[in-house]
Amino acid sequence: MKKLMAICFFLSFVGASQVAAQSYDNAVGLRLGWGFGGSFKHFLNETSAVEGILNYRSFGTLGINYNYLQITGLYQKHGPLDEVLTGLQWYFGGGGFIGFYGGSYNGLIDGGGTTIGIAGNVGLDYAFDDIPLNISVDWVPSISINGGGFLSGLGGVAVRYIF
Repeated sequence: MKKLMAICFFLSFVGASQVAAQSYDNAVGLRLGWGFGGSFKHFLNETSAVEGILNYRSFGTLGINYNYLQITGLYQKHGPLDEVLTGLQWYFGGGGFIGFYGGSYNGLIDGGGTTIGIAGNVGLDYAFDDIPLNISVDWVPSISINGGGFLSGLGGVAVRYIF
């Protein structure tokens, strides 16, 4: 919750220094959250977009080594929040994911597999007026269909170059 509040404060500060935000068609960049990855966003029209997310996580401590790669595709509906900040948008949507994982425990237990599932998405999106840069913050709750259950901790911050 503290992270979300800090991000909202940052977006408010950044927005206050800008007169207006621009609309954009395509953006590509880095994404930080539960792991590290990339994001590509393409607007289909003024209110609809698709986003592809590639996320990588690696965890290793006390003899546990774990790696996870996930590809997520989302369809999003956008709406303006001009009464809060000109150019700020909210969005929500959904889609699916496929993930590949593997790991070991003290070198004794090795395992890996593939998981597929559905994902929701809700967030805020802002594009700077003077520079080709976009920032978004979101939450991506997911349900793994073939094991793993509900994953509520997914989400992150994306910083993308607009082209």
